[in-house]
Amino acid sequence: MKIRFIGATKEVTGSKHLITTNSGKKILLDCGMFQGKGKETDSSNRDLGFDPRDIDYVLLSHAHIDHSGLIPYLFTLGFEGSVICTDATRNLCSLMLPDSGFIQEHDIKWYNRKLAKKGLPAVKPLYTHDDAVTALKLFVGVAYERVYNIDEYISVTFTNSGHMLGSAVVNLSIIENGKVTKIAYTGDVGRPSNRILKPPQAFPQADVLITESTYGDRIHDPNHESEDALLKIVQNTCVNKGGKLIIPSFSVGRTQEIVHSLNNWFNDGRLPRVNIYVDSPLSVNVTAVFRMHPECYNKNVRKVMETDSDPFGFERLHYIKMVNESKKLNKTDKPCVIISASGMAEAGRVKHHIANNIDNPKNTILIVGYCAPTTLGARLQTGMNKISIYGQEHYINADIKRLESFSGHGDYVEMADYIFSCQDPKQIQKTFIVHGDEGPAEHYKEYLHKKGLRNIEIPDRNYEVEI
Repeated sequence: MKIRFIGATKEVTGSKHLITTNSGKKILLDCGMFQGKGKETDSSNRDLGFDPRDIDYVLLSHAHIDHSGLIPYLFTLGFEGSVICTDATRNLCSLMLPDSGFIQEHDIKWYNRKLAKKGLPAVKPLYTHDDAVTALKLFVGVAYERVYNIDEYISVTFTNSGHMLGSAVVNLSIIENGKVTKIAYTGDVGRPSNRILKPPQAFPQADVLITESTYGDRIHDPNHESEDALLKIVQNTCVNKGGKLIIPSFSVGRTQEIVHSLNNWFNDGRLPRVNIYVDSPLSVNVTAVFRMHPECYNKNVRKVMETDSDPFGFERLHYIKMVNESKKLNKTDKPCVIISASGMAEAGRVKHHIANNIDNPKNTILIVGYCAPTTLGARLQTGMNKISIYGQEHYINADIKRLESFSGHGDYVEMADYIFSCQDPKQIQKTFIVHGDEGPAEHYKEYLHKKGLRNIEIPDRNYEVEI
């Protein structure tokens, strides 16, 4: 068989890895959208590098758009196979992919107006909201640790990777010429002490390992230190300075973790009496999906639920859906916390909140996870004194803070500990490091090598290898 690495190679976006068996079966591991690459993004997404009609199956590790976002596009180009994933991932995709289509329809209208002024022809979105809804018929949900037989020679099992609700290590077993090859694709690996979810679970011994390296050169602070720091930032911004705390946050996972921490402080009487707003329709709907899957919660959350039936709701927490309600938040002078998508501050309502509040020294912009280098979230952290948002210059007078340990990705020690907790490195014949910028990937490769793993490669885009 062959594996071709098409996306998330020496970068943290656009996850796609194509397995072609000797019999000609084509299996795509993830079909993610490229994000945060400026002008390159559209062409990278449109040029898949393969014919979607040739793909038999997509095995989806989790619902984040950089892993799932091009599945409706695949469908519009003729893909008629199955998308196999966990039940929770299927439920999340039923919200996230139509939302992605809606955003593209909205953005393309603005872009086409610019093209029309230049006398250039209009372009179409990759896919629409309706395309995404229709594509959902291809999804097949499978329980964790259940063996799903694709055919008599190929089976897949999903084991919890602890990264987000429904995330999984994709464990493939492929028989060719009487020989069984075990491939483990980790997707994104979570932390051992997630605030809501169960920790990553052991996965079966692999012959070939494909694993991420987002934080391949970083160590996170302990969770309790970050939670203490967040509480201090809320106190300092909203009480001491009387300002607004703006938190760009991914709608799935990160938002629910922050809300859960705030919920616990409210229950303990430690949360300042300020209003908390989750300003994202998708976040509101995703939180409802979280409530549907208590089987994914860790023991600490289950204990909280013995006395608090809703770990994602409390007095002074307001979920905002309507645009007019979102706009009102920019006009209020009252201290508050606004949690809003997107996590990299590159799009969505949070970008407007930042633009409207960044010039006020009372306010704080808090980054709580990884931001790709070209995104607004990353640029805010460079120490510059002014920045362009929607083509307008803004002076950065607000405090810019960062708490990386709210990230859903494990750091390099946590990821390596997870791998070696269940894998004998001597039995792994080949390891491929993906989903990491080149520097972190190289660092992680060296660290894994020191820990005993051999035959490690960091593939370039479209690199193909025979297994």
